[in-house]
Amino acid sequence: MKQFSLFAWTHVALLIVVTQSYLIIQNIFEGLIWFIVPVSMIVCNDVMAYMFGFFFGRTPLIQLSPKKTWEGFIGGGFATVIFGLFASYFLCQFQFFVCPIEYSEAEGRMIIECEPSYLFRPQEYSIALFGASKTITMYPFLLHSLSMSIFSSVIGPFGGFFASGFKRAFKIKDFGDMIPGHGGIMDRFDCQFLMATFVNVYISSFIRYASPQKLLNMVYNLKPEEQLQLFNQLKDSLEERNIINLN
Repeated sequence: MKQFSLFAWTHVALLIVVTQSYLIIQNIFEGLIWFIVPVSMIVCNDVMAYMFGFFFGRTPLIQLSPKKTWEGFIGGGFATVIFGLFASYFLCQFQFFVCPIEYSEAEGRMIIECEPSYLFRPQEYSIALFGASKTITMYPFLLHSLSMSIFSSVIGPFGGFFASGFKRAFKIKDFGDMIPGHGGIMDRFDCQFLMATFVNVYISSFIRYASPQKLLNMVYNLKPEEQLQLFNQLKDSLEERNIINLN
């Protein structure tokens, strides 16, 4: 029983800690904005839900966390959406935050330099407002930021509920005493795991696309003979389709 219990705990730790940490790192390599904005949203939601609950809270939200209220939940959600839009608008203006982290063969190091994609360049949108068509200019990333902020406000807190249930099951008050009276240091990370998974799946489903630079980075990692084989196959394919003629 003891050995199987340790075996089970090992797999739970790998699933919750290692896997989620891997997803967070993958998000960072897509651009620092995909890490900073979601993390900030969770922090903002946590803090503002506490503030709204403290000053206006009257209606209990869930039995696992008696101090959490509907007023805090809703107020924190609205604050997170507003914060996410402002933070995203600010970070979209800096190449350092929006460019993927890639390895440069020429410089022999990791770089954060690129031509920002359309997500991070102002685009014009036409909207119908009171029967009249209006044109607004905004960063497309703000729409994705809205999706992330809604998730962090509605689903993200359930990571906290899970942590509360876990602590009650083991009859402990906090996960640690580094932040006294605030649930412990681990309470700052319980919701981050859910957010990391969501952002990674979101990027894979709606954002990531194959670009020449990304494909070249993958080719550079191949062995020289594999690179030559790929070159010959690509040349033959282009010749068959009359795209190039080397004769």
